[in-house]
Parts: sequence; structure tokens; C-alpha cells
Amino acid sequence: MSEIATVTERFVGTRMSRIEDPRLLTGAGRYVDDIVRPGMGHAHFVRSPLPRARIRSIDTTGALALAGVRAVYTAADLNSEVHEARLPLDPPGPALPRPPLADDEVRFVGDPVVLIVADDRYIAEDAGELVFVDYEPLPPVVDYTAATDSEHLVHAGYPGNLAGQLSGRPAADLQPIFDAAAHVVRQRIFQQAYAPVPMETRGLIAEWAAAEQEMTVWASTQSPHGVRGFCARLLGIAEHRVRVIARDTGGGFGQKVAPQREDMCVMLAARKLGGALKWIEDRQESLMSAGMARHEHGDARMAFDTDGRILAADLRYVQNVGAYPASSPMTAGAVVGMLFPGPYRVPAATFDTRLVFSNTVGRVAYRGPWQFESVAREVLLDTAARQIGLDPAELRRRNMIRREDLPMTNPSGMPLADITPYETFEQALAMLDYDAFRGEQARARTAGRYLGVGTCTYLEPTTGGTPFHSTEGATIRIEPSGAVNVYVSGGSCGNSLETTVVQLTADALGVDAAQVHTIQGDTAVTPFGGGTGGSRSGSMTAGAVAVTAQILRDRILAIAAHRFGVPVEDVEFAGGRATVPGVPDTALTLAEIAEIAYYQPGSLPPGVTPGLEASGRHQVAAPMIWANATHLCTCEVDIDTGRVTLLRYIVSEDVGPMINPNVVEGQVFGGTVQGIGGALYEHLAYDDTGNPVTTTFMDYLLPTTTETPVIELGHIETPSPGPGGYKGVGEGGAIGATPAVINAVADALAPFGVEISRLPLSPAAIVDLIDNARNKATSS
Repeated sequence: MSEIATVTERFVGTRMSRIEDPRLLTGAGRYVDDIVRPGMGHAHFVRSPLPRARIRSIDTTGALALAGVRAVYTAADLNSEVHEARLPLDPPGPALPRPPLADDEVRFVGDPVVLIVADDRYIAEDAGELVFVDYEPLPPVVDYTAATDSEHLVHAGYPGNLAGQLSGRPAADLQPIFDAAAHVVRQRIFQQAYAPVPMETRGLIAEWAAAEQEMTVWASTQSPHGVRGFCARLLGIAEHRVRVIARDTGGGFGQKVAPQREDMCVMLAARKLGGALKWIEDRQESLMSAGMARHEHGDARMAFDTDGRILAADLRYVQNVGAYPASSPMTAGAVVGMLFPGPYRVPAATFDTRLVFSNTVGRVAYRGPWQFESVAREVLLDTAARQIGLDPAELRRRNMIRREDLPMTNPSGMPLADITPYETFEQALAMLDYDAFRGEQARARTAGRYLGVGTCTYLEPTTGGTPFHSTEGATIRIEPSGAVNVYVSGGSCGNSLETTVVQLTADALGVDAAQVHTIQGDTAVTPFGGGTGGSRSGSMTAGAVAVTAQILRDRILAIAAHRFGVPVEDVEFAGGRATVPGVPDTALTLAEIAEIAYYQPGSLPPGVTPGLEASGRHQVAAPMIWANATHLCTCEVDIDTGRVTLLRYIVSEDVGPMINPNVVEGQVFGGTVQGIGGALYEHLAYDDTGNPVTTTFMDYLLPTTTETPVIELGHIETPSPGPGGYKGVGEGGAIGATPAVINAVADALAPFGVEISRLPLSPAAIVDLIDNARNKATSS
């Protein structure tokens, strides 16, 4: 048996240009809205204008009478057609409520009530104006922080509006530690709701072939096979009768991991119509109905000894899941509590997690869905440093996990290994020249300028995690011409899986990257895979490609050795050619070997099957693979206007060996900008009566290149126990950026005694913080 490790890496680790870019940058990408099917209908949803109301009646006669309208569906038409609405990541037991259309009651502004199908989108929207719904307004539960005490229930059968609850060890166990500690620091912090906001909104085409009883779905999704399984369960048909095709996807960020209620409606309606039905979400719908994330708060506390070393940590965490969470939020909610100790030596810790329904849009997955653990911990540590009288960097140094501490298990039972938090922390400080900045900061304050520096160091669990994500498959077919086609599940949403797969396969087989092509996102031809999520793609795909390529390399070497008349161990295969070192005139190209394999089966060595095609599957060996990073941000705050100007932004990360540094750095850049947006700009806001007030980009603010500084990167590379040593990089930037920016602003405003407890840090919010701090100081 040959060893793939002996193949010289020629492409992995290089800054190879992205294969996707020429297509995408020249406008040749193919998205859901580019697909046109014969006789295709177009869908439009009539949505609730009220956050909570009883549906008394629905009059659709005017809409049905409009020329070009093909059908109008209400809950009575579609909801009873549901066979099973369980999502891939739902835990065992009853699933949370998930009706296609609102039935007896609407539960948030934007709740889909009626589905209209027409010849085109314009007619469908006109018909929507002719639907009359008689609503009886009901008191909404808007403030999730008061939902558990409300007399009103978002869903019957969920007392106290609790969607779920999970706790660690009893808090009373830790109370003696807090009682005896030299320092106890407490902080409550709220994080606002914001949205994934992909460039491409949600979209779906479902086409039912009545004769074959088969469904074909074109979807903007991160998980084609997840959509396939869901559609089969929804319709009550065998999986082989469902084909899902995902071509180019303009971003997902977690929002497109799981099918949502509108997707259910389109699938069900397509079967009733017996043809093709397209739904493309507009931007207002997206900001109103596609889902929110991050709406949560926590009461965090830590106990410290006289030297500032952590003795215990506790987090009381509450999360708003809205009216209809897109999938079970319990996993991410539990991870928030379990990860709260982070990259620090914490002898004892506990947590309590509560998930709460409200009459707002449902929660969806979002890049680093457990991110609040870092917000709560890192903001608390800066507050602790100020109270104890230490520099925040020094406090972290005294508590941060070092290599000699590993492997270890954190107090919540999570095994930690192969991480470098201390190394990334020190690298980031050195890149800034931290001491020099502190001197600059002091000089600036004497001149009336307020500079600040903030950091966040975090650990990120990647790969595995759930049964749905625990394996990944690949099929490699070497064609008779010698071309190499690699079939993987896909779910690429801007994370460059095409380029990644080509690089991995070229090195694993020992061929030129130009010979390799990849086919992804079509469940009819690709092996099952979990798709994009949880920073899993690099490690899992590497494993699947390596297992499969090994099968083919063994076959290639056996055929070449048989033709050369030498032992297999004497043959080398690299650069797409088999040779015997030291023996002139012995060479076979991959095309020549493929010709033997396909067209000359009689000349194959004993035991070697004809053809060059193989399938393999990688299974995670470790329960999780850890990545880690430190984010460091400096800023200047104008205390009169509240404007925050980011000066420098530094990220030191350890994602293991980089398959393609361009791709890795692009992922860090993208996630970091999203985290900056969460700290300073983005807010999916509701008024007190439950009406969304940020349903356009005039109101929902996103960071642009104008507000974003150059992001400086440092790399620490330590291998993981997974294939190739790769760890995962997708989520991290969005986890580390928000607390780093918060801490930088808080550090700038430290002379005023400001404590930050609520996001986003808009100019008005910062001015209020300063005014309140001044008033408090004056009154005392």
C-alpha cells in the first residue's frame, strides 16, 4: 500500500487563485433566480402586519379573480399536507412548532399567511393586495426578557414561553468560592438582534414531476443533502425521488443551513400544482422574515484571588428564539455556557441557559452561533482588570492556558488540545507594540483625545459536533482521458470549496491542479455530506478526499508496476506520471494508465478491477477540533459626537496548516467585518408594540470599506488531530471581532468610568453613556 503522505505537496499551502472568481466576477455565476423552467409559476407571500393576532377569516376571491393568478393557498390548503417537518439538526423528541402558513394565529410581523402563485412575480404581488385577512389583535410578547413572566403565551404548551433550558452544575456549589474570593466582578450585557444579510436573499424553485412522483429543487442553501432529506420527509416520499441542486450561492452565514417555512410552502404547493414554482425573497422580506440572530443577554460573574487569578466563573444566559426558530437553538445555546471559561484556566464554572419565545422573527443560525460566550467573558475580563487595578493584557496573561497545561478538560467537560491561545495573544500584542500604544494613549488623553485598545481571545470548536456532521464523502472519477473529476456534497457559499477541493485532490493523487475539476451541490451525483456549517468544510473534505484518493493511487501504482514489470514499491507517481526512478524510458501518464484501466481490462494485474473510480467516506476521530485566535483593535472615540474610528485591527489566528492562505485570510476578513458591524452598526430593531423598524438598508446599517480599517493578520500553525492537521476557519472572525471592538471603546472611555452593557455602540448610545457617567460622577 502506498502512502499519500509521500506525495510532495505542490498546491496545498499555496496562494492559488480561486477557481470560482472568473465566473463570479464576470457575471457568469448561476444563482436560483437565473433558473427558468417550462411553465414555471411565481410565488408571493401575504404576510401579517401584526405581531400577534387571531385570524378570523381570509377572503381570497379578489386575488383568485385576477388574470394570471394560478392558485391561492392558505393554511387549510397546505398545513395538512405536511408529513414530517423535522430538520437535520433537530434533536430527538418533539420538534418546535413549524407550520408552513400561519393557521389560527399570526405570531410576528412578517408571518406568512397566504401563498399566491401567478404567471409572474408582479401579478402575484398585485394579487396580494386583493387578499383580505380579518385579524383580531392580541397582546404580543415583544420583550423577551419579560416573556417568562408574561400571562400571554407565544405558543400554547410552552409555559413561561420557555422553548428550552439547560444548566450546568448547581450554582450553589460555587457560592462558597465567590463568598471567599478577594475580588468578585459581575456584569450584565445585552446583545442586540441582527441578521445574517447574505448578498443573495433566500430562494427556491421546486418542480414536481407527477408521472414519476419526483421533486427537483434548485435551492440557495448551505446543505443540499440536508434540503433533500427534509423535502423527502416533508412530502412523505423516498429520498431517491428528491433531487436538490445548489449552484452558486451568494452567501449564507448560517441563515441557509436549514429550510424555513417559506421553503416548505413552495415544496408543498409545487406538488399540488404539478409543475415548477419559484420564490425569490426581496430585501424587505429578508430583513423582516428571514430570521435574526444574536438577540440575548447574560449575567456573568467571575471570582479572582488577590493576584487576579480566576477561581470560578458563572454565566446566566438568556436567548430570544423569536416565534419560529429555524432549527433547534438548544445546541448553540448549550455551547455558550460550556465555552464560557474560554482559553483560560478556570478551576470551577457553571452556567444556566434559557431559550425564550417572543412575537418577533425566529432565530436562525449565524456565523459562530455561540459567540456570546466570548462577548460576556472578554468584556467581563476588561471590567475586572479595571476594578482589580491590572492592565487587561496582564490579567489575561496570568490566566491564559499555556501549552504545558494541555491536554486538559475545561470545567464544563469539554476536552481541550492542540490550541495556542497564549501564542496568538502575544503575537497580536507584539504586532501592535502594545506598550508603545499605551504611551501614545496617555499622551493623547492629555491632548483631549480618547484612544482605546481591546482584545478578545477565544476557542472555536470545529468539525463533527452532531451526527449529521460527523462524516463526509467524496467520489473521484479519473476519466479515460486522464481528467480527474471530484464529486463532493458542496454547500459552497463564498468559502471557496471548489478551489479547496481541487488543491486537496491534486496533491492527494499526485496530479496537476489543471487536470482536476469538481462537481458539487447536486444530490443526484454527489455523495452525502452535511454541507457548510461549523467551520467543518476544510477538515472534513480533506479527510474524504484523502481516503478516496488513496484507493485510486493504489490502483494506479498497481497498474503501472504491472506494465513496468517491477514491484509496486519501486513505482513513483507524481505530476500525473508513473515512473521507476533510475530506470530510463519507464513512464506512463495518467491518461495512459486510464486507457489501460478502461479499455484493456485483460492486461490489468490480478485483483485490480477495471476503471478508475472510487468513493470514500471520512469519519471524525476526535469529538471536536479546536481553532483559536486573538483579535486586537484600537480606536478613537469622539466624546462630543460619539463617533468611533477604528485605527488598527489585528488578528492572530491558528487554524492549523492553511490549504490556501488567500481563502483563509478572506474568511477571517469577512467574519471580522461582520463582527465589527455587530458591535457598532447592525440592529434588527422592533418598537415596543412589536413592529420591525429596520426593514431597508436605509435603517439597517452595515459596515462598508469606509468604516473598516485594514485588517492585519498573523498566523500561528499547529496541527490538529484531523486530516492534514487542518482545523477550520469559517466562524472565527465573527466571534472575536465584536468583543474586541467593545473593549477598545470601553478602554477609550475608561477615564469617564463608563461600563458598556448594551449594543450596538451607536454614536447616540456612546454620548448617552458619557453623559450618564458624568452625571453620576457629579451627583456623587
